Amino acid sequence: MHDDRRLIEDRLGRVLGRIRPAIYPESVPLRASMWVAPGEPVSVAEGLAAARTPVEPGARWGAPWGTSWLTVEGTVPDEWAGKTVEAIIDLGFDAGMTGFQCEGLVYRPDGSPVKGLHPQNRWVRVAAPAVGGEQVLWHVEAASNPVIPFFGPTELGDKETAGNEPQYRLGRMDLVVFDEQVWELVLDLEVLGELMHEMPEDPARRYDIVRAIERALDAIDLQNVNTTAAAARACLVDVLAQPAIPSAHRISAVGHAHIDTAWLWPLRETVRKVARTAANMTALLEDEPDFIYTMSQAAQYDFLKQHRPEVYARVKAAVAEGRFVPAGGMWVEADTNMPGSEAMARQFVHGKRFFLEEFGIENEEAWLPDTFGFAAGLPQIIKAAGSKWLLTQKISWSQTNTFPHHTFLWEGIDGTRIFTHFPPVDTYNCSMQGREIAYAARNFKEKGRATRSLAPTGWGDGGGGTTREMVAKAARMRNLEGSPTVVWDKPADFFTAAEAEYANPAVWVGELYLELHRATLTSQAKTKQGNRRSEHLLREAELWAATATVRKGAAYPAEDLDRLWKTVLLHQFHDILPGSSIAWVHREAQQTYAEVAAELSTIIEQAQWVLGGEQSGPNVFNPAPHSWRGIPAGAAAPEDPGPACTVRERTGGGFVLENGLVRVEVDARGLIVSLYDIEHDRETLPPGAAANLLQLHQDYPNSWDAWDVDRFYRDTVTDLTTIDSLAAETDSPAASVRLGRSFGSSEVEQTLTLRPGTRALEIATTVDWHETEKFLKLTFPLDIHADRYAAETQFGHLYRPTHTNTSWEWAKFEACNHRFLHVGEPNWGVAILNDATYGHDLTRTVRPDGGTTITVRASLLRAPRFPDPRTDQGTHHFRHAIHPGATLTDAVREGYRVNLPPFTPGVANPVTPLFVVDNDDIVTSAVKLADDGSGDVIIRLYEATGTRATTLLTPEFPTTGHRRCDLLERPLPDDDSVIPQGRAVRLHLRPFQLITLRFTHDSRP
Repeated sequence: MHDDRRLIEDRLGRVLGRIRPAIYPESVPLRASMWVAPGEPVSVAEGLAAARTPVEPGARWGAPWGTSWLTVEGTVPDEWAGKTVEAIIDLGFDAGMTGFQCEGLVYRPDGSPVKGLHPQNRWVRVAAPAVGGEQVLWHVEAASNPVIPFFGPTELGDKETAGNEPQYRLGRMDLVVFDEQVWELVLDLEVLGELMHEMPEDPARRYDIVRAIERALDAIDLQNVNTTAAAARACLVDVLAQPAIPSAHRISAVGHAHIDTAWLWPLRETVRKVARTAANMTALLEDEPDFIYTMSQAAQYDFLKQHRPEVYARVKAAVAEGRFVPAGGMWVEADTNMPGSEAMARQFVHGKRFFLEEFGIENEEAWLPDTFGFAAGLPQIIKAAGSKWLLTQKISWSQTNTFPHHTFLWEGIDGTRIFTHFPPVDTYNCSMQGREIAYAARNFKEKGRATRSLAPTGWGDGGGGTTREMVAKAARMRNLEGSPTVVWDKPADFFTAAEAEYANPAVWVGELYLELHRATLTSQAKTKQGNRRSEHLLREAELWAATATVRKGAAYPAEDLDRLWKTVLLHQFHDILPGSSIAWVHREAQQTYAEVAAELSTIIEQAQWVLGGEQSGPNVFNPAPHSWRGIPAGAAAPEDPGPACTVRERTGGGFVLENGLVRVEVDARGLIVSLYDIEHDRETLPPGAAANLLQLHQDYPNSWDAWDVDRFYRDTVTDLTTIDSLAAETDSPAASVRLGRSFGSSEVEQTLTLRPGTRALEIATTVDWHETEKFLKLTFPLDIHADRYAAETQFGHLYRPTHTNTSWEWAKFEACNHRFLHVGEPNWGVAILNDATYGHDLTRTVRPDGGTTITVRASLLRAPRFPDPRTDQGTHHFRHAIHPGATLTDAVREGYRVNLPPFTPGVANPVTPLFVVDNDDIVTSAVKLADDGSGDVIIRLYEATGTRATTLLTPEFPTTGHRRCDLLERPLPDDDSVIPQGRAVRLHLRPFQLITLRFTHDSRP
């Protein structure tokens, strides 16, 4: 028998095009009127009350980012009694852009929500069955979000530049009869038509489906579809009733709508996207008893609670029924590469606490389908938050290597293992097409060892979530021969079953690196600087406020700190912090970070004044977790400046800086040509090499401008060596060299500073950046032989190779570090430190003299055109340092110092720390008061260098005891890592181990 699937497929496509209009065989027009809100979105009450102007289908409406309130009215004809009646309200949708265009939320006259309107969801149910004569009156809050053109510069990404030209034309607005029999026929044919191409193992079954479809198409009278649909469906009953084989792959369908908290729309629009989608999904739950919907991101629930309480009430009711499932346990689906240790921990603290307090639910899964790779410190954080599973899909986007597992154990830097699943459907917007479901089964890497996978199902980003068509298709594939079985599931139920059936999963150790979107570590420098600064200001605010409360009885600003943490966590969303959102998002982020900094600075200053008295004096605050120039960590004391550094002219031009520990030679070009470690009698730089070299590359990624940098950018490079000015400065006890350069349309000023008592040379760089599609790097060549280097990540560091032995190593040509990276031989190393950059590259070459040069380059600035055509334009400030002779302990300590310098001017009175830690390898991540308002004092510490370490932790305040606890400050069982020793505790920590302790403050006089 010849295979005539192609002929049947062509015929089926043509016939479905004729059948679908018959789903709505009768219609009458609705009357419509509209009011255009003059500015930002208004309240529901104001929108409902505003006077309307009549409009007709075809009318243009909707300036970019505007809001219009549309009212539709009509009467169900008496002759439609007994029929199912719906309304079709088409705002001017383009079916191909679900989630990226105009959207609407339908309200009743009393202001209660009905459902959302989206390209794949234009209907609203009126009556089933109708009695005739029903009056229809609905109001639609319609958002005219513009269609942002991909991959090219656009001014539509900011309301300040988008203009006022109407974006859309109103489409069909009718009352219609809904013929459910025809709708069901369409779905029968779609499912079987998709399935017949996915059954190569069973030709006989495939031909059964082909023949059944052929008979059904013969039974349809295309001029009388509505009366012949039942006969056509009867031809398909037998093939749809054949059960799946017992060994069929099992897919847990999870109703979902991945909503980017900001991306090609601002945060304020996400509030409404979430409301539309949640209204849609609660309505679908009422109609479909088997359906289960999952929504992640506690911040998005909070959006509803604060701004759309009428929708939130429906969500809370559905959550209580167990069918609307909060997932993920994080404040947002954050980037996980760049957030600092405490920030990553607080994502889970605030996310899980919200779900516990609002719904009484504790999540055990981290839900991050779209995050751009996963830092190696994350497993420990997930476990410390009381969770044990991780879901993501994004690694399937990797361009070079195919990840070898879909279900596996992921092991982090400290040895923690997390049961992890990558859905083999390779999308977080599954639409229940047969080809998607069959692909998931074929693609599943764990065949023979496991039988289950998960499929997040629904349109995201404001596309309305799961559709009734997806639910209907899933019902057909619940137990259908030739198809995997499909069942709606909660994430926890899937993970429980998957973990139970797979006793010994494969293990992947280290970071989950996404071989794509590497430029997100650099794009939108001000957003990244705002995040880093906010993280450290939050640390300081908690530290000094807690100290002021315990020492002086000052009020602890718990509510303010909680709000500010949530603001910073919100902006760690994986399209904000990575710099991949429209101009509006980053413009607002810059303003928000400035406001956060101002408020936190006030909290810090007020606490310090309470502690130290007058605002001038000899006592300087040290907010870092290590002592500095005689000031213990978390204390205020006089600073010991040490002997002054010297600066002199260099033979041949330039200057020489020296402090007894290092000697720095800066040549006439403003480049560092010698960095000599006097203490270890060793030169840092290779022969003839120069550090502090700025290098400029052309930057034309193949796609995804703000997201990507492709390896071929290295093919062209310009060394920026032309100098405009060079001068020495002394600001005793420090000494500096200041220089200026210009290139293209941009200018650079740098100050190289050497301070007493340290081998770290500081480099402050100011760039007035006006380039387009360029990539700026700061270069440090090092004379070191090493096959790996350390890059700081959350609560420790990971090692990456310096070579490219395999394609996996070759693909990591741009990677992430936090405050430091360290390259070392067994007895000597170099740390490169920064205060706000994340992206870097590292290359290894062998010189003619046989030595090895490792070149580290910090990524400073880019200039992509999409989605923000003016990305990074303007003035930027960076601080880096190079520390020769550094151990890993030095790298950790200096990294904190660059980011948390001592506070000046000082205060009149000294301040003692709340805790004393006697081992620099064990680092304090946070000191704060407990979140429950009890007055208990929380300290979080971690081993920072990858060794086993012991310390005596001494509280310097009255305490009646302590408990080990999790990130949410809940008690954990005692273990041998914490041993009481008088009023102190002896800590024995494994490499990179994280520990949180809760001390009860005895506040009695």
